[in-house]
Amino acid sequence: MPHLPSRRLLPLNALKAFEAAGRHLNFTAAAEELSVTLSAISHQIRQLEELLGVPLFHRTRKGLVLSTEGQLILPDVQEGFDHLASALSKLEARRGEGILTVSMLSTFAMRWFIPRLPRFQEQYPDIEVRITTSIRPADLEREGIDCAIRHGDGHWPGVSATRLFSESLVPVAHPKFARGKEALRKPADLKGHKLLHSQNRREDWRIWLSAAGIKDKAIDPNSGPVFETRSYAIQAAVQGMGIAVMDPELAAEEITAGRLVKLFDGTALPLTNAYWFVCLEHMADAPRIKAMRDWLISDVAAKTDSAG
Repeated sequence: MPHLPSRRLLPLNALKAFEAAGRHLNFTAAAEELSVTLSAISHQIRQLEELLGVPLFHRTRKGLVLSTEGQLILPDVQEGFDHLASALSKLEARRGEGILTVSMLSTFAMRWFIPRLPRFQEQYPDIEVRITTSIRPADLEREGIDCAIRHGDGHWPGVSATRLFSESLVPVAHPKFARGKEALRKPADLKGHKLLHSQNRREDWRIWLSAAGIKDKAIDPNSGPVFETRSYAIQAAVQGMGIAVMDPELAAEEITAGRLVKLFDGTALPLTNAYWFVCLEHMADAPRIKAMRDWLISDVAAKTDSAG
């Protein structure tokens, strides 16, 4: 009787070839499944048969059939591979437990999310946050993204959406536009000044001017430089290039530091859209996703309370 291999020397490739061939009862199908040649499958099976000292298959007029010995060991070989797959899946799941991939707009990431991230990491040091940015809504399932912060009305099919805060608009500018001869004291004073825009928010000035009672003929809401992102428009406003209209949350750092000021008494125009934390419905209770959602809600509420 041949000497059987120890656990350390098990011929895993040959066993894998045997399992696939035994399941399909076809060497060609096994080769296609394992992305190897037909001769490689035949060689692996022959090698295993020589090692075990018994035939594992017989060829009949009806096709390939398992020998008595093949029938005996196939279920255990399949169970063994199932256990291996399960073990590796557990390891992969464990490795991914501490990684949280979040998608959002680049300006939102830079100006709202990242400034808060150190506080989240202090509370959850075992969660590694990975940020991906895009101007289009991420396909959470297809792109392997755990959660996202989206701007809109909160109605997206297939996702769980939790409101973070409503969006608003307020004109912001370099402090020189709030004092002295250049001071802008009422919306009509914007006439003759450059309005700063971002490419994907070209309607913001029109919305704000309309709410302020300014007709298009008085001040053209489409005039002025256009920047790729709101972050660039904010920086242009800091440099005194013109007036930007912005959600104050996105310019909070510059406003707090005095590099920008809110114009016209600082009252922001509320909009119908909001920022939402979204994830796939079946992932809503995953610990790392729940941790981020609950923390953001708490952080927004704390800021609202302190401002009130």
